[in-house]
Amino acid sequence: MSRGAYDSHMTAAPPSSRSDDRVRGVIFIAAMVVVMWALEFVDLLGAHLDGNGIHPRDVGGLPDIAFAPFLHAGWGHLIGNTIPFLVLGATIALGGLARTAAVVAIVAIVGGLGTWLFAPSNTNHIGASGLVFGFAAYLVARGVFSRRLLHLAVGLLVLAVYGTTLLFGLVPTPGISWQGHLFGAVGGIVAARALDARTTRPPSPAAS
Repeated sequence: MSRGAYDSHMTAAPPSSRSDDRVRGVIFIAAMVVVMWALEFVDLLGAHLDGNGIHPRDVGGLPDIAFAPFLHAGWGHLIGNTIPFLVLGATIALGGLARTAAVVAIVAIVGGLGTWLFAPSNTNHIGASGLVFGFAAYLVARGVFSRRLLHLAVGLLVLAVYGTTLLFGLVPTPGISWQGHLFGAVGGIVAARALDARTTRPPSPAAS
């Protein structure tokens, strides 16, 4: 039997398919922002949704880890998170919908659980800033893990634009969920490692 009988053949996805996947990723990020703004409008009407954030060590409130990033303490808080969320999220979305959804899920879970475990009791943590810090950390850490020039360049650009904000966001400050920022960033690093192509690519079969 010829060697070709043992070889598998893999072809790259056509450019149009990759482009469509990137568009779906961007739409996913944009849809999250639409939900944030819609909930802020609902809250403005008296729904009082802001109380449904992350309440540390409250077992009954664990499901709110998924809800908290969509809630904000007023329009200023929401606007401040919207622009970096869109910019950084759209950059991640260039990797496609599945990768974007995976990064969001990992950052939300790691950041939310970290905040739930270590933030002070009797506090309420809301806002998308944990995701923003996670996105930034992911883009920086991705370059470190992949060692691809493009990824490294993107990571350096993120540090140049947001580095100061990221640094000060990790400083303990009254009234600011710096724990959410910190563990969101940890989640971004975890996501970068977990989704690194070098660790997720299956080993090539040895030829005999």
